[in-house]
Amino acid sequence: MTSAGRFAPSPSGALHVGNLRTALLAWLFARSSGRGFFVRVEDLDRARAGAEAVQLRDLAAIGIDWDGPVVRQTERTALYEAALGWLSDADLTYECFCTRREIQEAPSAPHAPQGAYPGTCRDLTEEQRERRRAERPAAIRLRAGVTEWAVSDVLHGRYAGLVDDFVLRRNDGVVAYNLAVVVDDAEQGIDQVVRGDDLLPSAPRQAYLAGLLGYRVPDYAHVPLALNRTGRRLAKRDGAVTLEDLAAEGVPAERVAAALLESVGLPGSLPDALAAFDPAALPREPWIVDAESGRFLRDSSLPGR
Repeated sequence: MTSAGRFAPSPSGALHVGNLRTALLAWLFARSSGRGFFVRVEDLDRARAGAEAVQLRDLAAIGIDWDGPVVRQTERTALYEAALGWLSDADLTYECFCTRREIQEAPSAPHAPQGAYPGTCRDLTEEQRERRRAERPAAIRLRAGVTEWAVSDVLHGRYAGLVDDFVLRRNDGVVAYNLAVVVDDAEQGIDQVVRGDDLLPSAPRQAYLAGLLGYRVPDYAHVPLALNRTGRRLAKRDGAVTLEDLAAEGVPAERVAAALLESVGLPGSLPDALAAFDPAALPREPWIVDAESGRFLRDSSLPGR
């Protein structure tokens, strides 16, 4: 398979309807363009016992299928370490001993973008590094050669964002998300990344890193999030927003899937939605979910109401 899309949840709990909506869009983008589709479990940071099985079950329940076995990041550390070793050999990394507080309190470098790492540890001498190693373990940062990078996004057009000396491996030894996701996508042949638009600011860093590693930069499509009635990111505390909770209220998974498809202007069955799918016609605004009253279901012209 020469090209593919993917959905890559963190197994921290059940997927809510906003997550499932993004998964459906990622599947539609991939399948409508003749790509394969993979599921990857991003379990480096947060993994709740049993969450992965529930997530995979819920994806299947709304009609999503995927190619090949599910991939887990915790099984791929050798790939990340190989990429990190290549960057280090190319003098593109350095040790960083800063705490979060030290970074927050440090003065910004001249002309540095707001929010950028100030470069405190970038040019330490070996003697200084030895002294700092005795105080705390080091994180590994990228020695970036730019401060900004631009990507092209299907929904957002050209997007230029910050690239600083971001962390590649944390000081607890865990590989950072920005390195893992770039290596994973390249190794799996992912050339289309569809995910929530809250991750759009991460894309320039990841695209820049992919270029350094000699990888192809994927096509991006950052889709609108699901928000609650107050305009905040949807969460389980907002009401019945998971398949399990909705099933307990008598709402079957196929009815939820239909509502999700209709929320992006598509027919309520997956085959019909796939036939009608047009990325250019997708909404650009967030999806407001009135979960407490179930209005996001009642307002849909769905069978079995």
